[in-house]
Amino acid sequence: MDQSLIEQVLKGNDHAFRIIIERYRQDLFRSIYAILRNQKDSEDALQEVFIKIYTSLPRYENQGFKTWITRIAVNHAIDMKRKQQRRRENLNEDIEQTISDDLQLESLEANILKKEKVLLLRRKLDDLPDNYRDVIYGFYIEEKTYQQLASEQHQQVKTIETKLYRARQWMKKHWKEDDF
Repeated sequence: MDQSLIEQVLKGNDHAFRIIIERYRQDLFRSIYAILRNQKDSEDALQEVFIKIYTSLPRYENQGFKTWITRIAVNHAIDMKRKQQRRRENLNEDIEQTISDDLQLESLEANILKKEKVLLLRRKLDDLPDNYRDVIYGFYIEEKTYQQLASEQHQQVKTIETKLYRARQWMKKHWKEDDF
């Protein structure tokens, strides 16, 4: 029976192919669904399988029609499953790359902003009176302790504390907060 339907399809009888579709639709769907485990994907795959069967009919060699079309369906479903997995892997890689790029960009932006602030601060330090510049630079830029500054400048720790206090007062009075 299948052989006569196949011969009719090869002669251009589309109605004969519709009979083949109706006869094997459920079996092929079950085979495809067993692999894809998704109703919509299985329905889409079934449509694509019937197109493959139709275009491959001239190469069919009378070796068991149901086995032949089931093999086409299973192979197509496996290919779809692999493509879906690759897409998921690629999507995960894209997401990871985007996160990495964002983190690098944030880090880059932070470094640029920090450098700009340091440059601005250095320019502003030139505006400071000489007796305050050394303590501000040493304490805030070089991050030295009061003791280290006192030792370097050959002064008492209390003198360094006083200079820093006065330097801060001078900055508050002469610099706008928006500058930093």
